[in-house]
Amino acid sequence: MLPPRIYLASRSPRRRELLHQIGVAFDTLLFRAPPREDPDVCEDVLPGEHPDDYVVRVARAKAAGGWNRLAMRSLVPHPVLSADTTIDVDGEIIGKPADEADAVAILQRLSGRSHRVLTAIAMADGTRIEHRLSVSEVRFGALSDEEIRRYVASGEPMDKAGAYGIQGRAAAFVAEIRGSYTGIVGLPLHETAQLLRVFGYPA
Repeated sequence: MLPPRIYLASRSPRRRELLHQIGVAFDTLLFRAPPREDPDVCEDVLPGEHPDDYVVRVARAKAAGGWNRLAMRSLVPHPVLSADTTIDVDGEIIGKPADEADAVAILQRLSGRSHRVLTAIAMADGTRIEHRLSVSEVRFGALSDEEIRRYVASGEPMDKAGAYGIQGRAAAFVAEIRGSYTGIVGLPLHETAQLLRVFGYPA
């Protein structure tokens, strides 16, 4: 008997690896890539929007949008899992860097201090949408301009919220974490397993 399957509405290879890690059978469901984003999953920050509210809203929109695309693409219906990660620095949302100069500026801002990493996950099955929010704190050591330059030149920061990946070279920057390591990577596995069980999927 085949195991139950879900769809993962994410382009992130890191999220795929984490789902494989806990033995979840899934297919990847893709949205349009920038600059042709789908209007129903807009990731623009709304005026006055709190970081926690922002990341939950986007994750839920991705789950709902993914479910709607199953019928549009004549795909077999399975629940859709989505996720969104952002960085909160003093109440300001820090997303992916626009370019190398922006990545440098973000890393200079994170140097020698703490920030929050927020990852929301959401799941939709056509009748309901449920979500969970993982909140972690990361403290960077003091970074030299040369360390930042070398890291940005590697290309690793360019597709990551906060301009770094804790699972990559930036692990050397991290002095302390409080919370979920997998949440910081982009898919909190404890909360993901909880959500899967809510929808009747073993995890």
